[in-house]
Amino acid sequence: MTGVADWSVEDLDLPGVVRPVVRAPAAVLAAAGETVDPYDPAVLQLAADLVATMRVSPGCVGLAAPQVGVSAHVFAVDVTGHPKARTVHGAFVLCNARLIETSQWQKGREGCMSVPDLTGDVKRAGRVVVVGDLPGGGETQITTDAFEARALQHEIDHCAGLLFLDRVAGAHAVHTRKTYL
Repeated sequence: MTGVADWSVEDLDLPGVVRPVVRAPAAVLAAAGETVDPYDPAVLQLAADLVATMRVSPGCVGLAAPQVGVSAHVFAVDVTGHPKARTVHGAFVLCNARLIETSQWQKGREGCMSVPDLTGDVKRAGRVVVVGDLPGGGETQITTDAFEARALQHEIDHCAGLLFLDRVAGAHAVHTRKTYL
C-alpha cells in the first residue's frame, strides 16, 4: 500500500487544466460516478486538472470529478492552512475511495463550489479511515480527523451523486452564504 504522503500531483508530470465548475442542479451532480482505472491516462489528466482547478479557486479545499462535469469516482483534497484542520495530508487525489471506518459524529457547517450561494449544517464523522487508489500510484489508506475528515466525506458524497444539501436535517439547517467585504 502506498502512502498518500509519498504521492504528488507533480509526479504525474502533466500540466493541469483549469476546468469550469458545474453548478446544481446539473444532472452530473446527482449521478453516481463510475469507478476508474487509476492508471488510465485520462484519469491521470483529470487528477492534474482537479488540483489545478482547486488551486485557483479561493477557499476551495476539495473538488470532485462530477463538479467539473465528469461522472467519475475521483476527487482532490487539500486542507493545508485551513484553521479548522488538525490532521493535514497535503494535496492529494483519490480514485474509487470508500469509507471503511467512521466515528465521533458531529455537526458542522459546509459549503460547496457547486452550490455557491448556500451553506448547510451537516452531521459527519469527526474521524474516518478511507481507502482508495492514488492516480498512477496504487492503493492507499488515510486515517484523519476534524476538517480533513469532513472534506473527504463531502467529496466521497459528490462521487456518489450527493450534495451537502442531501445531508442536511431540513430547511432550518440551510443558510444563505455570507459574503465578507
